[in-house]
Amino acid sequence: MITAVAMSGGVDSSAAAALLAANARPSVVGLTMQLWNQRRLPALQGLEVIGPSGHASGRCCSLDDVYDARRVAHVLGIPYYVVNYESRFEDDVIRPFVSRYLAGETPIPCSLCNTEIKFERLVTTALEIGADRLATGHYARLLCDERTGRYRLFAARDRAKDQSYFLFGLTQQQLARAAFPLGELTKEQVRAIARERRLPVAEKPESQEICFVPAGSYRDFIAAYLAEQGGALPDRRGEIVSRDGRPLGEHTGLHNFTVGQRKGLGLATGSPLYVIELDAERNRVVVGCKDDLYRRVCRVRQVNWIRDVASGEVLEAQVKIRHKHVAAPARIESRANGEAMVAFAEPQRAITPGQAAVFYDGDEVVGGGWIAEAR
Repeated sequence: MITAVAMSGGVDSSAAAALLAANARPSVVGLTMQLWNQRRLPALQGLEVIGPSGHASGRCCSLDDVYDARRVAHVLGIPYYVVNYESRFEDDVIRPFVSRYLAGETPIPCSLCNTEIKFERLVTTALEIGADRLATGHYARLLCDERTGRYRLFAARDRAKDQSYFLFGLTQQQLARAAFPLGELTKEQVRAIARERRLPVAEKPESQEICFVPAGSYRDFIAAYLAEQGGALPDRRGEIVSRDGRPLGEHTGLHNFTVGQRKGLGLATGSPLYVIELDAERNRVVVGCKDDLYRRVCRVRQVNWIRDVASGEVLEAQVKIRHKHVAAPARIESRANGEAMVAFAEPQRAITPGQAAVFYDGDEVVGGGWIAEAR
């Protein structure tokens, strides 16, 4: 058996490769994805946090990370290759990210990258070089139900590091080729493995930013990307209104706001105001008090069911509307058009279109999709 390992240059994927390489049975091949040229948009270079080598630090998939992954592969004595997916990444992740932000959503590109790039394109590449499966450094667990033949996805043992939320979009075909060697381990155990194997990334800090967005400034990225494409941010000025429609001010574009935002509204009022809705149809930012942020129902689109759930089926589950959100009890109705309606037992704060709603039965991921609207 040959296992390809997606090596990002961080301690997690490096430890996953080390665990597999220590097993005498499988042969291991390291693969690193070249996704985005981080020097491509010169206007953003001043926003970078520069590491000791002169490259951007704090984000995954940098040139430093490719160098680190290659060093780890050398220490482990495994073959290593860099595969260029820049064009595919731009089509499937960057452009949807920009268009959704301009439409008033708050997208999470990491889930798109997992589904469309890592477990689609990279799995295909792994198969082309003779590998049987693709292992990653995600903290999640995977089991095959021998009775049904279906694969089941579970949260990691280390709940503080669990990344199952970002994997909701994986199909049965993709899960059948996946492996998550770190699912039963804690972060402390993973670092201990890296130290024991003398991996050069054992003390490397974790990346915190979206790989193509410097210093977390997605607004600057969108402006620079559109300028590179021969355009500019469209003039999408509109009203900031109260919940009852009363004009309070003017905004310069929905992409500058997200549901739950309090600062940067440019309004002088006697009490705190929060963004409670981005009305793309009427190009309005709707604000209200803290209590107005709570919603009980949301519509979810492009649902991927990992468990076998029939159209029209109703199930009770726990639903996460953000990665760090504590899963809340809800009633979920599956619909024929690839959508689902989620009704929470108690109202939830800042249900945000563009984010993922992921359905759990205990620690098992039942499915999930993209939040389209909340009410």
